[in-house]
Amino acid sequence: MKLKVRRKMSVWRYLALGYLLVIFVGSILLVLPFATRDGHSTSYIDALFTSASATCVTGLAVYDTGIYWSFFGQIVILLLVQVGGLGFTTFVTTLFMMVRRGVLGLSEKRAVMQSYGGKMTGVGKLVIRIVVGTFTLELIGACFLSIRFIQDYGAKWGIYYAVFHAVSAFCNAGFDLFGNRGFFSLTNYAGDPIVSLTIPLLVIVGGLGFCVWGDIFDCKFRWKKYQFYTKLILVVNSIVLFGSMFLFLGFEWNASFSEFGVGKKILCAFFDASTSRTAGFCTTDLTQLSNSGYLLTLILMFIGGCSGSTAGGIKISTFAIIVIGMFATLRGKRDINIGKRRIDHSLLAQALAIFMAYLNILLIGTMLVCAFEPDIDFQVLFFEVVSATGTVGLSLGCTPLLGVASKILIILLMYMGRVGVLTLAFALRKKRTEGQVRRPLVETLYIG
Repeated sequence: MKLKVRRKMSVWRYLALGYLLVIFVGSILLVLPFATRDGHSTSYIDALFTSASATCVTGLAVYDTGIYWSFFGQIVILLLVQVGGLGFTTFVTTLFMMVRRGVLGLSEKRAVMQSYGGKMTGVGKLVIRIVVGTFTLELIGACFLSIRFIQDYGAKWGIYYAVFHAVSAFCNAGFDLFGNRGFFSLTNYAGDPIVSLTIPLLVIVGGLGFCVWGDIFDCKFRWKKYQFYTKLILVVNSIVLFGSMFLFLGFEWNASFSEFGVGKKILCAFFDASTSRTAGFCTTDLTQLSNSGYLLTLILMFIGGCSGSTAGGIKISTFAIIVIGMFATLRGKRDINIGKRRIDHSLLAQALAIFMAYLNILLIGTMLVCAFEPDIDFQVLFFEVVSATGTVGLSLGCTPLLGVASKILIILLMYMGRVGVLTLAFALRKKRTEGQVRRPLVETLYIG
């Protein structure tokens, strides 16, 4: 019987249930009295919210991480962030290697390929490279951050702050130890080039995913040898990054950046363009965003990072395929071509399905949270819902004001955003054999 149960459990269900297990264990640890500074137990819903936010590498927080939680509580949050950020690309592989005794079936390979966004060869070696690469990059980031934090907080706490924020940034989590529930996050370092460049660079590298930076490392930075996926991601990611940076400069020059000098404005624009997609850190007061800056932030949170990374959102590859497919369709092209390559129409259909699924989740989630919180402004709640679904962590300050029903809804949104709608769909669906007989095509159907 046990063998039969194991065979029925797909990789998608292991993924979905694995995240739930980590969230549950984290919530139990955060409920303990010594997880808080004052020694009082946290309500379970708040502990569950914090655990879900950390495991789903979101960054939304009910309490100030550096003020409310004790050192033990902060370490629990940091471990959850590391497991959540690293787990999606490694634990599924190691789990199925153990279950299948080192052999992955076709469905498992497909799941891992979906997680990485690339081809799967040499699974064991790949896992080791991911773990070593992750810790190496986090260590490098911590070394740079410690230059500033040791000056501000001394050697002991400066190193701790550097490690915490390096892990949080690389995992695209957005948790910080500076108070205000991420509401103002790193505003004290808005003009500091060390912090304002190190954090975004960690976010960018973590958001690219192993498939991309692994390929870059293997090819020793030689563009012609990169895989097609790597080239596509680097080009589209650069366009989105620098395009949004210049848009932030234009939109916020006389708004949230009005009190800054030119150099500081450029730093803040780069920081916002980098972290708004998935990380949740900020160096400016988000409540002072212009309407255009507010909408741009929503769009970036919706797009997210890359497949197989620590980022959330619909993913940059999904966004690229939809945009390219749209132009191809409007121009009457039969094929979707990128350079000298042709994109299969099934990928466009999958990308559109993901886009519509996330859009429906956002609309339904916003309607529900607005019904639960009638006294909070719509723009604030919509921002919160998009941030949770995209696992970003930016907030306009309403997180601690949410009721129990709204917190449960936000937890579900963070979970769906981290696990992914495709994973959940495959985990919940039943196995069915598709019939060989196909229905006749519709003769006439007008759209547009």
